[in-house]
Amino acid sequence: MAVYKEDKANTWRVVFRYTDWNGERKQTQKRGFKTKREAQAWEREQLNKAGSDLDMTFKSFVERYTEDLEPRRKENTWATKEHIIRTKLVPYFGKLRMNAITAQQIITWQNELINYKDENGKPYSPVYLKTINNQISAIFNHAVRFYNLRENPCKKAGSMGKKKNREMLFWTKPEYLKFAEAMMDKPISYYAFEMLYWCGIREGELLALTPADFDFEKDTVSINKTYNRLKGQDVITPPKTEKSNRVITMPKFLADEMQDYLKMLYDVGEDDRMFPISKSYLHREMDRGAKEAGVQRIRIHDLRHSHISLLIDMGFSPTAIADRVGHESIDITYNYAHLFPSRQTEMADKLNIERGS
Repeated sequence: MAVYKEDKANTWRVVFRYTDWNGERKQTQKRGFKTKREAQAWEREQLNKAGSDLDMTFKSFVERYTEDLEPRRKENTWATKEHIIRTKLVPYFGKLRMNAITAQQIITWQNELINYKDENGKPYSPVYLKTINNQISAIFNHAVRFYNLRENPCKKAGSMGKKKNREMLFWTKPEYLKFAEAMMDKPISYYAFEMLYWCGIREGELLALTPADFDFEKDTVSINKTYNRLKGQDVITPPKTEKSNRVITMPKFLADEMQDYLKMLYDVGEDDRMFPISKSYLHREMDRGAKEAGVQRIRIHDLRHSHISLLIDMGFSPTAIADRVGHESIDITYNYAHLFPSRQTEMADKLNIERGS
């Protein structure tokens, strides 16, 4: 590396030569430093990054972390991580040295976030706090595993927030039917909510559906992708998890409804989106329909909970439900245990009989 004075511009320039991961010699440079000290500081930082020396700043390590992991993550997943890193982590830790960040500094940062309130006096939700904390811990774990950082200071500091948000909400079947009736004035809304409620699919899975996903001879719909809106672009990616790739058998009335809906659509190709609407549109329609039907406003995702609660009430097993909605059966058992009271009674009755036999 070398630092040069550019007399004409009265600034400093750094030329940085390095060997990349496959042994090739490369060169880069940066101009416009106002002082020699600034240029030399940038030079030292590049040397630390090139040598994976954790005397580099947190901001520089984030750049290395991004290079390592971004190609391995779905675009929408990385967009969420990048936003948290850029807005919640780098502003606080960016200039600190990776190998000098302490548990006490982590605790101070956590307390600032816990005590934060926006202009309306609203704090961050416990789930969001947990998500932020998980992200910084993941960065330090990466440094421990691959760059020989001695320990993750987040482990000493402890976590913040909690995994689960508010109480799970759902509609009973009569409540949903009232809502659905209110939606009938807009076919695209009505048929979208029918798919969400009667199949228990996720919002992104609904918005990615195409005519090619339906098999009306078997009355099935294939869930094999999800929709997101990122940086002003429609983005279709694989679904949330491997288990999310599934084929759902629709009730006959729903299969008939979907055929009716497809006949209403003009010039829609086999691979075109059947529901070319946004998530915000669905949220506005949920507001409108709940108010008109006189039922409690729940989240769009709570329609998935409503479907699962309906299947539990009908007596289906956690394993069968998990296959339908793309969950692990243990998740159904754990998250919806409070909806299986009849199963608890049945277990107790059988144990009573067993003791007396």
